Amino acid sequence: MSTEPSISDRPLHEWTVGELGAALRDGTLTSRELTEHTLHRIAAVDPQVHAFILVTTEQARMDAAQADADLDAGIDRGPLHGIPYGLKDIIDATGTPTTCNSRLMLDFLPNRDATSVALLRAGGAVLVGKLATAEFALGGPGFDLPFPPARNPWNTAHFTGGSSAGSAAAVAARLVPMALGSDTGGSIRSPAFNCGVVGLKPTYGLVSRAGLFPLSYSLDHCGTLTRTVGDAALALNVLAGFDSRDPSSVRVPPQNYSAELGAGVQGLRIAYAREMFATLPGIHPEVVGSVDAVAERLVALGADVTEVHLPAFDLFKACGRIIMLAEAYSIHEETLRTRPYDYGRYTYQRIAPAATLSAADLVQAMRLRRELTVALNTVLEGYDAMLTNTGIAPAAPFDDFPLDWPPPSHAVSVQTPTFNVTGNPALALPVGLSNGGLPLGVQIVGRPFDERMVLRVAAALESALGFCDRTPPVGPAAAGPAALAGAGREILP
Repeated sequence: MSTEPSISDRPLHEWTVGELGAALRDGTLTSRELTEHTLHRIAAVDPQVHAFILVTTEQARMDAAQADADLDAGIDRGPLHGIPYGLKDIIDATGTPTTCNSRLMLDFLPNRDATSVALLRAGGAVLVGKLATAEFALGGPGFDLPFPPARNPWNTAHFTGGSSAGSAAAVAARLVPMALGSDTGGSIRSPAFNCGVVGLKPTYGLVSRAGLFPLSYSLDHCGTLTRTVGDAALALNVLAGFDSRDPSSVRVPPQNYSAELGAGVQGLRIAYAREMFATLPGIHPEVVGSVDAVAERLVALGADVTEVHLPAFDLFKACGRIIMLAEAYSIHEETLRTRPYDYGRYTYQRIAPAATLSAADLVQAMRLRRELTVALNTVLEGYDAMLTNTGIAPAAPFDDFPLDWPPPSHAVSVQTPTFNVTGNPALALPVGLSNGGLPLGVQIVGRPFDERMVLRVAAALESALGFCDRTPPVGPAAAGPAALAGAGREILP
């Protein structure tokens, strides 16, 4: 007889999106009940992790009531109907401030939803608030910004990774089952790695970026952070699609991204990009060991895993850095000149030097980008997916970040910019904990627009490893209504 706890034995914040959706549809749960539980959980736990910048309490209650009314009337708006979610605070939601965690944006109130938010709204999802971000989605952490940096739920003295910091912390701490983030050089996958959640950066052009404050026009991606691979697939079913508001949007045939999650990896060919990280200066031995162990697990599950050669990671990193800084400077040029002291210290120190870049620098970076993209996709032509690392060390303590940029290499340890340069889909998957109790993880990378294969491989590993059932040691399970006044830095009526 199984000793595993049933769904009903677990608190609601431990349920997956799929489990919650089934309960909403069979009438054993209402969105109002789920939303109240979510709000109480935020009130109880968020003071420890600072994931939320604001909580949209009354609007969430109204949206939940509408979701219930629709289901009662036989109207099912999709897999996220009635599900609470959080939104990185560079993404617009009508009537809710988008501050980008910057003094320059504190008074900005958008009058139109980002396309991703419009899709979630049409799909019946319930927005419960805006989530912490590095200023203008540029790294972090900054302690001189309007709102404090989110903290890692596995150890609140440690960094979450940037810049979708609040999104990862909120999902890891079980405050929301799903959150939206953005990824320019790893800003979904870095905090997913550090906080032990699933972070999906879709192929460039698959999910609209309209309504996201840009950091780098040709590198920015919109994606999700979730507890499980299955939840990421459900969210992508809602978010993927062409959008005329986004010049980078690509028309691709509609797909069911959940369709192959249980297909396993038997007979698949997996490229292992081990040389990109295994001998890097500063690489943590537990990182190498954990990725090697995942490669061995894939073999045990029936996959053919082969080490492959790619261009050096430093080429991808330099190429992405030049493009990002040039494009970021084009966005911030005027305010850097007229309001330099309104930027946080790190943000200013990172963007301002881009004034010295030349047109030739950018042209050469764009030329290199094309060469690197061809090289990667040529390798992937012979494989179903690729395995590599996400970072070079577990999450660093906040004390390791100096007053001035840059911090030591282990503190910003991600090896994610490769797949922003090329635009390939990439998923950060948690696989275990370090000896210090901090998450370890891998990246699964696919051919362009082959998210189904990426999700399939990740789901097989997730099932074999079981990490998604681990819960970080933060917070009580619930809090009474009186505690709601303490949730977030601000509560919108």
